[in-house]
Amino acid sequence: MTFAATPADLPERQPGWFLILFALAAAGGAVAYVPLLTVLLPQRIAELQGGEDIAVLAQVTFLGAVMASIANILVGVLSDRTRTRRPWIIAGLFASNALLLAVGEVHSVSAIIALVMIWQVALNLMLAPLMAWAGDCFPDAQKGVLGGALAFSPALGALAGSLVTFGGFVEPGARLAVVAIMVSVLVLPAVLLGAGRVRPQLVAPAPVITDPLPVRERVVLRMWAARLLVQLAEGGMFAFLLYWLRSLAPGFPEHGAANIFSMVLVSAVPLSLLLGRWSDRHGRPVAPLIAAAILCSCGMLIMAAAGTLAWAIAGYVLFAISAAIFLALHASQTLRVLPAPQHRGRDLGVFNLTNTVPGMIMPWLTVMLVPHFGYGALFVMFAALSLASAILLAGVGRRP
Repeated sequence: MTFAATPADLPERQPGWFLILFALAAAGGAVAYVPLLTVLLPQRIAELQGGEDIAVLAQVTFLGAVMASIANILVGVLSDRTRTRRPWIIAGLFASNALLLAVGEVHSVSAIIALVMIWQVALNLMLAPLMAWAGDCFPDAQKGVLGGALAFSPALGALAGSLVTFGGFVEPGARLAVVAIMVSVLVLPAVLLGAGRVRPQLVAPAPVITDPLPVRERVVLRMWAARLLVQLAEGGMFAFLLYWLRSLAPGFPEHGAANIFSMVLVSAVPLSLLLGRWSDRHGRPVAPLIAAAILCSCGMLIMAAAGTLAWAIAGYVLFAISAAIFLALHASQTLRVLPAPQHRGRDLGVFNLTNTVPGMIMPWLTVMLVPHFGYGALFVMFAALSLASAILLAGVGRRP
């Protein structure tokens, strides 16, 4: 038997100004790493090596992802045990900014590798408690719109990368400093003005459950696996989008792929907000996720069958917008299903593995598949993964 919560039992909703500031802070996290990992780090390695070095970049990316995976879980545990988030966020902000600036000062590849690994620890000192803080502050009634607001993160991350590398706008030697300033401007307002935003009902420890795999834990496993499947598809496409487009249209320009990618991320923001708000109003937090996963699969099948550049781009746009919506809304709905508020930081660290693990394995899997079976087979596999994600979520129910 279940009992409806009375208004006095429900956590108070957060005001709009704090939702906006938190969304900007989360976007600051993306600005902290997207420009560096996608543009500035490859450029820095090329400067040190005298040319592009894919092997070194792959090594830096892989080791950095390993450190990020470990650090996110450990920092989440620390913020759980100290029962505070904001001091960790501030410490991580200043430490990661300092290490970001140091990337431009070192003069050897080995130093770059070591520095990026340490930077990943500092970055997750900020990111892990930031997302756990969202779970401490935003009630379930706002989880949908929170997820929609989180769609700003990848969009602003991509735009920041374009801004700092736009011809003549920022001097090459000042790019890392500009990124550090942007991150600080985005993150600090929410942290400094967010005192007293934690809702006691959202941080009250959950009772110990003796059932080895209760219903909520099964829901968590489904949510984790569903995100991993979509991230595998999204990560594989991110790495090889340009190569695939050039296989259909030789000479397709780099800026063309970048423009498509940026357009997709920007378009996903209003759609994510609308769907998130709809899910809050109708009490159906999982429905938009299922629909987005199905559309991801449809987009991939269009790409697999595409024989022209126009159809290829259309399929990719459908897939990429759907994936961006899925990942943004999933991030907030994950906060709804985690079983133990007292371990929220740790559990989110485990969920973060769905973000880092695909980046470690998908490029290598793609390299093994494409030469033998072509891009079409790869996209069919990605479509199957996305469809499997939708099937997993269909078993979650209306209100996990």
